[in-house]
Amino acid sequence: MKTEFDDAYFMQKALDEAQKAYDRGEVPVGAVIVIDSTIIARAHNLTETLNDVTAHAEMQAITSAANYLGGKYLNQCTMYVSLEPCQMCAGALYWSQLKKLVYAASDHKRGFEVMQTQLHPKTKVLKGVLEQKASHLLKRFFFEKR
Repeated sequence: MKTEFDDAYFMQKALDEAQKAYDRGEVPVGAVIVIDSTIIARAHNLTETLNDVTAHAEMQAITSAANYLGGKYLNQCTMYVSLEPCQMCAGALYWSQLKKLVYAASDHKRGFEVMQTQLHPKTKVLKGVLEQKASHLLKRFFFEKR
């Protein structure tokens, strides 16, 4: 019998990934992708580690989930990410046909909403899940960098 987990449970898993990024000196953003209450991908920012501006948590998670599923479409999947995706990641999510996006903290400067980047029309969005935890980790990271 499968146990049903809620959005806060999976967002905490994304925040665990964000903590891994923080510990590596990366901007603390983490993501997990879930299908049928099972995590099929976990990722965090690796832009500094890989010297790659495209190595955002979401991009890493999309690739991992597609490999797991053996196909490029994530139309039965939910992504949990600790920070609102940027327009690059939102574009990739559009093409993956993600079923649902759940994010914690909004990015009022570079997020897909302020940049007016469209997600797939069938993608549902839920924002603000564990927002304070995610915001605190990001603020702590940037405070320490300055």
